[in-house]
Amino acid sequence: MKIEIWSDVVCPFCYIGKRKLEKSIAKMPFKDELEIEWKSFLLNPNARTQPEMNSQEYLAKSKGWSLEQTKQISNQVTEMAAAEGLEYHLDKTVVANSINAHRLLHLAKSKNLGDKMKERLMRAYFTEGHNIDDEETLIKLGEEVGLDRAGIKSTLTDSQFQEEIESDFRESREIGLQGVPFFVIDRKYGISGAQPDAVFDDSLRKAWEERV
Repeated sequence: MKIEIWSDVVCPFCYIGKRKLEKSIAKMPFKDELEIEWKSFLLNPNARTQPEMNSQEYLAKSKGWSLEQTKQISNQVTEMAAAEGLEYHLDKTVVANSINAHRLLHLAKSKNLGDKMKERLMRAYFTEGHNIDDEETLIKLGEEVGLDRAGIKSTLTDSQFQEEIESDFRESREIGLQGVPFFVIDRKYGISGAQPDAVFDDSLRKAWEERV
């Protein structure tokens, strides 16, 4: 059974949703029969990479919020992440366009390393404070999960996988996707956002029962 997930590397709720899904899958007797495919989505396609600015400062500026208000919201998100075993440092996250990270993800997916690459990129962004639009950083992260340096560099330099990324965008519009994370289970059930655990559990069970 296939689970397709539209998400962005820089989306805090996408990482939380990833953990919720993994926790749900671990409970299922059919867990070894599941295939996960990561799909590309850009929260802000026109975002300009700004290594000198963290996401809290960027949000405050773009939303017209005070920095104090932004920090309070960030703390709430950090607590949600911690409940799923994730360590967020949103005051260190680098404002970055994630298109090149998605190119790297598609390269990894072509080598059956998509899930490992997604996890590594999100940890690099939310926990370690890396610039996920920096070429050397992406090369290093890709090598860590088993990708070849020359292949990574070629992918980034030549803007490869653009057609695949555009296909993901197009498909998201066709299914009426409004935000991420968005999970599609066996093309029958959709889950929008980092929903309560029971939603993931019930959706997985129902989809499996209808399949078999």
